[in-house]
Amino acid sequence: MLDCGLSAHSVLNFLPLYPIPDWKPNKAAAWIPKNFSDPQIEGELNECMANQVLVNSAPEFMTPLTKLVDFADIDVILVSNYMTMLALPFITENTGFKGVVYMTEPTLHIGKLFLEELVDFVEQSPKPNVAKYWKEILHLLPPPLCNSFKPYTWKQLYSLAQVHSSLTRVQMISYDQKIEITGALTVTAVSSGYCLGSSNWVIYLESKKLVYVSNTSTLTTHPRPMDQVNLKNADLMLLSSLTQAPAANPDSMLGELCLSVAVTLRNNGSVLIPCYPSGVVYDLFECLSSHLESTALGQIPMYFISPVAHNSLEYSNILAEWLSQSKQNKVYFPEEPFPHAQLVKSGRLKHFKHVYTDDLWNDLRQPCVVFCGHPSLRFGDVVHFVEYWGTNPLNTIIFTEPEFPYLEALAPFQPLAMKAMHCPIDTSMNFTQANKMIKDLKPAVLILPERYAFPTSYSHKNEFVIDQTDRKVLTIKRGEVLSEKLDIKTVNVPFSTEMVVSVTLNELQSGLKASTFTAVLDTKDNKYKLDILRDNILENKSTEPYLLETLFKKTYEYGQLDIDRFLRALTNEGVSDPKIEHNAHGYTIHLKSEDTLIQVDDKSTHIFCEKMDKNWRLKLRTIVMDCLDSF
Repeated sequence: MLDCGLSAHSVLNFLPLYPIPDWKPNKAAAWIPKNFSDPQIEGELNECMANQVLVNSAPEFMTPLTKLVDFADIDVILVSNYMTMLALPFITENTGFKGVVYMTEPTLHIGKLFLEELVDFVEQSPKPNVAKYWKEILHLLPPPLCNSFKPYTWKQLYSLAQVHSSLTRVQMISYDQKIEITGALTVTAVSSGYCLGSSNWVIYLESKKLVYVSNTSTLTTHPRPMDQVNLKNADLMLLSSLTQAPAANPDSMLGELCLSVAVTLRNNGSVLIPCYPSGVVYDLFECLSSHLESTALGQIPMYFISPVAHNSLEYSNILAEWLSQSKQNKVYFPEEPFPHAQLVKSGRLKHFKHVYTDDLWNDLRQPCVVFCGHPSLRFGDVVHFVEYWGTNPLNTIIFTEPEFPYLEALAPFQPLAMKAMHCPIDTSMNFTQANKMIKDLKPAVLILPERYAFPTSYSHKNEFVIDQTDRKVLTIKRGEVLSEKLDIKTVNVPFSTEMVVSVTLNELQSGLKASTFTAVLDTKDNKYKLDILRDNILENKSTEPYLLETLFKKTYEYGQLDIDRFLRALTNEGVSDPKIEHNAHGYTIHLKSEDTLIQVDDKSTHIFCEKMDKNWRLKLRTIVMDCLDSF
């Protein structure tokens, strides 16, 4: 299984969870469909002042589709980054999963923070009721509720115990480390340049090379740069996770954000930035602090509020080997690789666990900049700040995460006096960068989501489409099963050391040497090895005579079957009714009296014999061998 991302878009259909007890602004009124009366629906739906109907229940998430595959059948999960592992407990717990999960060290540590923060956000404001009946009357509900994708498959979030249990299945790996899976294939993680420890995957299956490209960035930020060399000349490339904001340039958006923050602060307003506890937020700390310093606003405090804020800031500074070279170099001076370490020491960046802690409110000084989650605005500390600052037009909320439509996120808080800005910062590859990468890497077959080939949001712009020339391109959509055959013609079979010593090469002609040898083919866990013939095989009394004869024969057959010679040999053995039928690949010989069918093509001969006569089958084998060339 490649990645196990959690779609949180479904939570936008639910009312926010307020982190402070008894703080529940009454901005939504009970709602039921017109001309519909059923007591089961009462209390499940509310209409906010933005005329959007939301579900009054604990939020539910879109999990990986369980009908497509039995999770108990999965041997291995390859996780590309900490954003693509948030559904892991849904897959590993209570499903019969017995496999192993591979990811890099930063992915494990930071992914654990993401999982713990998400659980904390949801559990700190528990909803006593669970709404279910609304799913049965979708056709009566207004959009976007009526357009919900399979709401019966949505689930409430996992528990902290399930998170910790799922992480016990993880094995940490390094970049370029070769991991063998059940002897059938080898996988290697290579840097994708997207975030700390993020990976693309190279999968070797015998003579074939498969490449999985997940969130990938060619920009120069804090992670180690993308490794393109190992992705070249793949037989098949699976491309996913391009930018969710193709029309927005990350550098331009960062510049707009800095300007907007500075303008708001000068006007004595405060800025709220919904964020995740790691990733782009590190770059925001760095760029925003520098900009404020250059505009004489360096004294303005910044607050980072998250139940895992402290651990996130600490981890980012100790994972030096996974950083870009410029960040790594700072470690050896010694100097913290990230400016936020110095910002924390100087008191310009302060971190707190929760919005309701006394320490925060004793320290909070406005105007200021607050970073907190969750970007959906449906749970977490950000919910309180939107309500707390939302009535002041001097304040600004800036959305940087492209995953959630910001107007939908703000709907339950309307009317809102504070200004709202959308500056989506997604460092994943855009379509232009992806097309250049594909051209350089030259995959034989490219598989990508259907919307990358025929985008809907920007269909009038050709720069938001993946180029489909010069290669075979297959598209896939959610829930679809795609089959692509890999034509594996060769298998590597190594010789044992004793076997190599026993082989003597004879020169057949200039530049061509060959040798005959007799060996035992050892097969185990999809691995093959040729070894010398041991005495115990010869001493085994149960060994069939024809097997011994084969082991010690001095000739080796090759080439195509001589059909005329074969028919004459059959006649000599008393077979008088062979019937020959020609086909596109060769011919079929039917021996009706012997209940036998022989299929012959250019490269193989197959014998189907219903006759339960061992001697007859051995005789047929001998005839076939005699009608081939040999040496």
